[in-house]
This record gives sequence, C-alpha cells and structure tokens, in this order.
Amino acid sequence: MARKKITVVGAGHVGATAALWLATKELGDVVLLDIVEGVPQGKSLDLMETAPIEDFDSNVKGTNDYKDTAGSDVVIITAGIPRKPGMSRSDLINTNVGILKTVVEGIVKHSPNAIILVVTNPLDVMVYAAWKFSGLPANRIMGLSGALDGSRMRSFIAMELGVSMEDVHAMVIGGHADEMVPLKRYATVSGVPITQLLSPEKIDAIMARTKKAGGEIVGLLKTGSAYYAPSAAVSEMAEAILKDKKRVIPCAAYCDGQYGVKGIFIGVPAMLGSNGVEKILEIELDSDEKKEFMGSVAAIKGLIEELKIGG
Repeated sequence: MARKKITVVGAGHVGATAALWLATKELGDVVLLDIVEGVPQGKSLDLMETAPIEDFDSNVKGTNDYKDTAGSDVVIITAGIPRKPGMSRSDLINTNVGILKTVVEGIVKHSPNAIILVVTNPLDVMVYAAWKFSGLPANRIMGLSGALDGSRMRSFIAMELGVSMEDVHAMVIGGHADEMVPLKRYATVSGVPITQLLSPEKIDAIMARTKKAGGEIVGLLKTGSAYYAPSAAVSEMAEAILKDKKRVIPCAAYCDGQYGVKGIFIGVPAMLGSNGVEKILEIELDSDEKKEFMGSVAAIKGLIEELKIGG
C-alpha cells in the first residue's frame, strides 16, 4: 500500500512542529513547504536526522516549490503573519487572505483531491476564504478550533483536579476567538460531569481561562504564540482523516442549516474520516449556550463581510 502524503505549508514553529508529530506518528511522508529558501530544507533535514533515534520511517522533505506537494492526501496550512502591535484585525485579515489565496491555488493545482486543514488566523474567516479560493466541496475544508480549545480546557480541568489527562473530556464550540463557547455541561471526568467535581466558581474560572488561553501564552512568550498544542491538535485531526477513524472532534466546519447556521464555517462537533467532515453532530444547547454561540456566529459573519471575496 502506498504511503499517505501530507503537506504542511509554513515552516514556522507551528508548521515544523506539526511535521514532527506527523512523522513520529508515521502518518505518511511529509512535505514541508515555505517561501523562505533553506528554512524548510534545513528543518526537514534536522527532522530526518532524528528518525534513527525515534524509530520512524516517514520521509520528511523541505521545499519552496508547490510541484513537490503533488498528490497530497492532506494539506495543513499554517502560513500567515501573526497580529503585530498596532495592527487591526482587518489588516491581519486582508494580509493573510492574500497569502492564503496563493497557497490554496498552489495546493489545489497539484493536489485536487486533498483535504485541507487551516490553522492560519483569524481562523474561521480563513477557512471560509480557503473554501472560496479552492472551489473544493465544503466537507474537504476545515479549520483548527475546538480540537485545540477543547484540549486546553481538558488540561485545565485535569490540572485543577489532579487527575489523568486521559480521563478528561470537554467540548468547546463557536469561533476560534474570544467568542468561543466552552460547554461545561459536556465536560466530564471518566463520564462524571465536572459540575459534580468542581465548584461553580472553579468551573467559571476554567471556562474564562480557556477563552483566553492563546492570549495567556502570547503574554508569557512576549514574542510569538503557542505552537506545541496547536500543531498536536491539527495532527490529531489529520490522523483521524488519514486513518478514517470517524473521530468526533470539534473543529471549524461548514454549517448548512445545522444549529440554525447557514453558509459559514464555525466550531461544531464533527465526525472526521477519509471524506473529511463526514457529519456534524447537533447537540442540545441551553438558552445561554445558544445565545453565546449565535454571538460567535455574528462575529464571524461580520469579519467575512470585511473580506473582498464575495459571499
């Protein structure tokens, strides 16, 4: 059986670390693409030199040429600039949309059957733009949101309770921004609701920390943003697709009427398999959760309207 092929676009911290997870898990051969000459080649060579130590046989190749990405099964897009001081959200959107357009066109030209996972921020808008630029069916485009946000919430719950990370489950839906919606009713430890294990104040604090988790790391690092957890989370999504696992992972998926939302990508529980987003699970939301979720929808729609690519 031929090996799967995974392209990671952007050889910065997120992209290079994603290549590391993908290779060590032997999910397929990895192509690391970047516009800067030498960087993807150097990082790929460095990764290949860890293979005898970590015992993996995935090939990792660095390139500046989209031709080398041909025939990719999954493409992870991390390329884009982070928000800098004094930069408005609109500035970031328009710069990153320009970068994304070039990337998506290059990818689709050489890998028309790929499934695309977007990591570039502002996330939900970038997934929408990638869909528009690619011309691909919506089930083959998705974005990293709840897989990362849920992992953060799970880690905070486990740290608070002193229990194994393996036994904690959590669900975060909505946009990958301050408007995300952590669902405390769906957070459990080995099936036990956290509402039975933590005080309302502790739960509220965990939910608030989850919403600001990315900013908390930016504040600590001073220059740069998180990359270990984002790259691990997108690799988990890639694994579900490449192995056709049918895993239910919240991510930014296209809603066509689910949750009363139509025509945008937003974080919802999705079943991921070889066809990408194979199903969206509609879970029950109480009135407060629904209100928060619709607030998130409105924020994303507002950002999409700022795009110059039409509805």
